[in-house]
Amino acid sequence: MIVDSPEAPASGVSRPLRIIALANQKGGVGKTTTAINLGTALAAIGEQVLIIDLDPQGNASTGLGIDRRQRRLSTYDVLAGDAPLREAIQVTAVPRLAIAPSTMDLLGLEMEMATAADRAQRLRRVLEPVTNSDLPEDERFTYVLIDCPPSLNLLTINALTAADAVLVPLQCEFFALEGLSQLLRTVEQVKGALNPRLAIQGIVLTMFDPRNNLSSQVVADVREFMGDKVYETMIPRNVRVSEAPSHGKPVLLYDLKCAGSQAYLRLASEIIQREGRLPAAA
Repeated sequence: MIVDSPEAPASGVSRPLRIIALANQKGGVGKTTTAINLGTALAAIGEQVLIIDLDPQGNASTGLGIDRRQRRLSTYDVLAGDAPLREAIQVTAVPRLAIAPSTMDLLGLEMEMATAADRAQRLRRVLEPVTNSDLPEDERFTYVLIDCPPSLNLLTINALTAADAVLVPLQCEFFALEGLSQLLRTVEQVKGALNPRLAIQGIVLTMFDPRNNLSSQVVADVREFMGDKVYETMIPRNVRVSEAPSHGKPVLLYDLKCAGSQAYLRLASEIIQREGRLPAAA
């Protein structure tokens, strides 16, 4: 299911898998845009990436060029127990980047599994076959990015239960910290009850406009509140980033040289460096 590419570095290095949930209960903060473009940037620097689209709107799937008519199997079918994850995964136009697409059927899943004993662990369980470290290297993902819906519902709880860490896209706007506090409380609750390994991967500031005094003040406030959890890289407000999804492309394919593309490449490098993954242990 993973795209083979002659551009992939033949390092001979076995990379440990990282599962990262991109979560923020507020809509319009650049969460899906970050999932698409961070996934593309990680793939561009040699990682094998799988995006799990857990948002019923399916914007990550659309933004990677997966037409709704192509989504014969989706994350709904996987979480409902009707198909294994491997069968739902589709390749994309980006080498080394695959996606498990979503459909609007996910809207009803929360009600369907509300009384199930494993309702919070469904995603963790279905991910196991594709995250097995015993798989051949050319079938092994090094990053799984989970695009959560813009709410703290059962789908998001599944993502947090399955993940190693949470990456929080945060728009540079007035109420940014208010929404962040609520999300951090939920992360702590999931960590205490369901997933003790869960950690905050980092906060990425999105839609930054240096001409706007409010943007700069939000950056200062978030950095004061969260310290070094906030990435140095900020994603600028950029028209090419906004245009790219309507063409079914990540911005790195749509316009590699634009400020948004370059920011996502820097973010991917910063994430790997922060994890101590460069150079990776042989």
